[in-house]
Amino acid sequence: MGTARRLHHDYADYLRTLEMSDVKLEFCEGEIYAMAGGTPAHAELGAALIIAMGRELPPSCRIATSDMKVRIEASDLSTFPDAAVICGERAVSHRDPNAITNPTLLVEVTSKSTEDYDRGDKLSHYKQLPSLTAVLFVAHRTRRITVVERTARGWTQRDARGGELVHVTSPAISFAVDSVYEGIALDPA
Repeated sequence: MGTARRLHHDYADYLRTLEMSDVKLEFCEGEIYAMAGGTPAHAELGAALIIAMGRELPPSCRIATSDMKVRIEASDLSTFPDAAVICGERAVSHRDPNAITNPTLLVEVTSKSTEDYDRGDKLSHYKQLPSLTAVLFVAHRTRRITVVERTARGWTQRDARGGELVHVTSPAISFAVDSVYEGIALDPA
């Protein structure tokens, strides 16, 4: 029986592979991963959150869809969050002109296959972005949005559930959890 061999890729390999790929690919420390496709609920939740946040964002901030690649130089991760907010001027990676390096807020809509990674290792990568002030996790099985925010004393985490408001300090936004989930059939547990 042979042993499995992992291939190590450089960033140029990743960019070439991504250019030819029909799916979004994530790059982390020399490994290239295909990102899971979403369910209809996942896509609808992402769009609904973009609408809810877009109504609240100050004029100096812009919101981008999951087509915006984010690069975390400190941990060598390039990924496509479900939404990214950039306040002020956009900064791009010196290695990848199609990847931003200064998001203010990131959004991940969870899924059965990626929830643990999103809330664990991926969040650890995100926290290494100096510009990042908040990450929102939108649950796919229940009306719950988790707000992870950078404070003067470190990172805090709180949940907002159906009937409650989501509050983000920076950028200053507030919206109803129910406005995101209204009319969407959630994924089964």
